[in-house]
Amino acid sequence: MPSLFIYAILRMFKINYDALGITASLACAIHCAVLPLLMTSLPVFGINIIDNYFFEYGMISLAFVIGIFALYHGYKEHHHRLFPILLFSGGISFLLLKEWFHQYHIWLLIPAVLLIVLAHYLNYRLCRKAAHCHADDCKH
Repeated sequence: MPSLFIYAILRMFKINYDALGITASLACAIHCAVLPLLMTSLPVFGINIIDNYFFEYGMISLAFVIGIFALYHGYKEHHHRLFPILLFSGGISFLLLKEWFHQYHIWLLIPAVLLIVLAHYLNYRLCRKAAHCHADDCKH
């Protein structure tokens, strides 16, 4: 029941979860691309974010939670299409593969970010198109 309570509170604020998901994905991409270049002095201060598995998996988990919530909301209440969720799942899979196969880090990161951003963009577009009720289970 706590998840229903949280869902009810979040619905009151009218947050664009697709925009939030795209922002989280782009923040992850910037972290992966820029942080090693700009923050190489962090280990001097005892801070290790670059190869910190807890931080990396935490970012992936955050992107996953935001993304699934946004995409499920669009699927369930608006467009009823699984394609954005499948694209998102592929992107998350590439992110996980990036953590396991470090030698292909950049080659796995690029399609991961592209798939995740494309999934959110497609979900956003499909939600905007669904301006009318087209099924008995629509809630809009």
